[in-house]
Amino acid sequence: MNIHDTVNKLKADLQPAEKPSKAEAEEAVRTLLRWAGENPAREGLLDTPARVTKAYGEWFKGYEEDPTAMLQRTFSEVEGYNEMVLLKDIRFESYCEHHMAPIIGTAHVAYVPTDRVVGISKLARVVDAFAKRLQVQEKMTAQIANAIDEALRPRGVAVFLEGEHHCMCTRGVNKSGVTMVTSAMRGDFQKDRELRRDFMGIIGKIG
Repeated sequence: MNIHDTVNKLKADLQPAEKPSKAEAEEAVRTLLRWAGENPAREGLLDTPARVTKAYGEWFKGYEEDPTAMLQRTFSEVEGYNEMVLLKDIRFESYCEHHMAPIIGTAHVAYVPTDRVVGISKLARVVDAFAKRLQVQEKMTAQIANAIDEALRPRGVAVFLEGEHHCMCTRGVNKSGVTMVTSAMRGDFQKDRELRRDFMGIIGKIG
């Protein structure tokens, strides 16, 4: 199964057969407000359902985006450059699929090109496309790495994510300041210890 088939299957699996209307979504927000003990009819909450559905359109816009399409435009005039390309400190905002609570963190993405490179903004866009969905950080890490690997066919790909999960720091065990770390290495980054060490050193994970 190629990456396009994987993305299409992901959309089919995660999207409901029939998307509710905006009015239905707003009514669902009113139901949650009542369940929380609020009165949706009071002045301060009258526009909340509309605001929430608009916000959801931004927070979950990744379902409408194809990460592989973002990587299709590449450049081959690189004068034989074949060393690591790394974009670090990419802030991301995602949402835990178990509690729908925020996951706020940073992504570091690198690849070693063969004969073509991609615009660096596209790497950040790929991170966002996967982040703006209900997620599990481990899965998101692998999805980013797989998309870059499939689209660019580089010698290697490295993805390193650090995230603070609000489902853990604002509820449940209430442990703030805890960071979850995940990584995915493909190709040369998996086989070459020195290359992997260089990557980890540049992102500040080796002292």
